[in-house]
Amino acid sequence: MAKAYSQYDFDELMGKVQKVDMRVAEYLKSAGRDKWARLYASVNRGWTMTSNIAECINRHLLAARELPIYDFLEEVRRMFGRWNYNNRRNGTYTFTTLGKKFQEMLSINKYLCLRMTVEPSTEFVYTVHDGGRRFILNLNSKTCSCRMFQLDEIPCPHAWAVIKKKNLVADDYCSDLFKPETVLKTYDVPVDPLPDERE
Repeated sequence: MAKAYSQYDFDELMGKVQKVDMRVAEYLKSAGRDKWARLYASVNRGWTMTSNIAECINRHLLAARELPIYDFLEEVRRMFGRWNYNNRRNGTYTFTTLGKKFQEMLSINKYLCLRMTVEPSTEFVYTVHDGGRRFILNLNSKTCSCRMFQLDEIPCPHAWAVIKKKNLVADDYCSDLFKPETVLKTYDVPVDPLPDERE
């Protein structure tokens, strides 16, 4: 349910949860669907479904928590420095239009569009027929009734079908956030080493 794009899919999964244990369904509702379900989120949450980034950081600092405060803070600084350096280096060696994860998603969506048919309505609005279902796509606003295009910010399979039919470049319809040059900007600010404690 957390990853559902459509109300129909969400409701179908919620129905299964209710059949297993109504208390779980009530708890999920009372927790606030906007906090855990992509469909109800007020902002685009992307693909990472985690409760807290602090869990990841804590896991890496288990041993360091036993150190005196100065040594602990130095270990934190070193950890972020390593992460910053490695992520920047990995981004530098990306030779695809999008980052690895997003390029893979784009390729899967391209493959999924192969059996779809496209029916134009206007220059930007299309009906895409996909296995007995109909989806409305607007290339101008980068939206699709499946909701994947606007939530993932890369062409969904239905958008791919239109892009392919019109001989357009799919990269033009991908968010700049997923392009290597943007990712590299994230790591522009270095985590500088500190001088020796006695200095």
